[in-house]
Amino acid sequence: MPELSHRHRMLVLAICCMSLLIVSLDVTILNVALPSMQRELHASVAGMQWTIDAYTLVLASLLMLAGSTADRIGRRRVFMAGLVLFTIGSVLCSLAPDLDTLIVFRMVQAVGGSMLNPVAMSIITNTFTDPRERARAIGVWGAVVGISMAAGPLVGGLLVDTVGWRSIFWINLPVGLAAFLLTLRFVPESRAPKARRPDPVGQLLVIALLGSLTYAIIEAPASGTAHTLSFGAIALAALLGLLWYEPRRDEPLIDLRFFRSVPFSGATVIAVSAFAALSGFLFLSTLYLQNVRGLNALHAGLWMLPMAFLCFVGAPISGRLVGSRGPRPSLLIAGVAMTVSGVLFAAFEAETSNVTLVVGYVFFGLGFGFVNAPITNTAVSGMPRAQAGVAAAVASTSRQIGGTLGVAVIGAALASGIQASAYRDTFVEASRPGWWIITGCGVAVLVLGLLSSGRRARASAERAALLLESPEIRDAAGVRAQDASSAAA
Repeated sequence: MPELSHRHRMLVLAICCMSLLIVSLDVTILNVALPSMQRELHASVAGMQWTIDAYTLVLASLLMLAGSTADRIGRRRVFMAGLVLFTIGSVLCSLAPDLDTLIVFRMVQAVGGSMLNPVAMSIITNTFTDPRERARAIGVWGAVVGISMAAGPLVGGLLVDTVGWRSIFWINLPVGLAAFLLTLRFVPESRAPKARRPDPVGQLLVIALLGSLTYAIIEAPASGTAHTLSFGAIALAALLGLLWYEPRRDEPLIDLRFFRSVPFSGATVIAVSAFAALSGFLFLSTLYLQNVRGLNALHAGLWMLPMAFLCFVGAPISGRLVGSRGPRPSLLIAGVAMTVSGVLFAAFEAETSNVTLVVGYVFFGLGFGFVNAPITNTAVSGMPRAQAGVAAAVASTSRQIGGTLGVAVIGAALASGIQASAYRDTFVEASRPGWWIITGCGVAVLVLGLLSSGRRARASAERAALLLESPEIRDAAGVRAQDASSAAA
């Protein structure tokens, strides 16, 4: 990629953030619309889970393929294709006549979405080469999630109450079109120096793993133990297949050498935990505010505004903190805040009091606002620039896996404890296991943030990065190290 002026780099960042905005808005707006969709489409709790997880599942399955494909054939080309497909998928979702069709069209959306965020992050990584400037750019990137969380419930609530839930997909059209035209004009093409070959077997194993695991969890309350265990066995077999097959390929879909880096592995698990907590938090909060308290979509969005505002404020602060102090302070703040929020709901039924409800939302928004920047920065920092697309895709995949599992596990826990005949009376008690799961996710962020950001962890990242370099670069690095040792002697 050619060297760009500061103004041009900022414009590229803004264009990439537009793609994140529509993908993030799609999640927050959809959560606000769930009760309206549930009533109109006569859907169960499992049906509502699938409207979310069909999207995140396909997204998670294809992100690494999209990242490696972009590195091979051109990041701008794949990014523009993703914008077109995501926008078309949004139009189709707005026209869906029933729940099954909506789920299929959500999957079309997800195919386009898989070409956006990891590819955009790869473009940002190759545009901002200075580590401090990159950390600040990633902080801005994280702030867009806060903007979507702030705007999503309000815009979505207003659209649902005035026009109907189908209108929530229309907002993607102008943003997607504008991002496409600006990308065509201002984003330079870039690709990895050495093209990576496709890995169809690895891709099929990833789809089998994520699909069977998600299905087993969501359908567990209604399908019985034997049905659940059979799909669990498929997921386990696919995982073992990946662990056996991928190291034997010269150019695997998932290069397991990435996980020799303790910070990278820690960031991956932290991403799963944080986004599982977020998706579960939004799922439980939306159903409670609208189905139990009886609020309309707009008023429910207003109640969630404190969470969104703290996320919006915390993200750029976290980006600057990562640039100046590294990821540890941000991860510790995030872990503590998310844990406190989960405990308030799980142990003290925070949703039953207006004051504790707002306090719980504030703590969660603060925690999630601080967690995104260190995840992204840790995933791509220190890795070879030629592998930026794959590294960013693994980080994005971890987020989507977390989002998928959060809705699946917490939704299944809720469905198993709730009684349809006394929905409002049993919801708070039935949601308690879900809040404890969210608390556990916060604890995982805290502990892993501490363990994956020390000196030994950073040294493992340097060794992993060297393994991922081309043989010529590794040989040159070995020569430099030998010369340095000779000079020291």
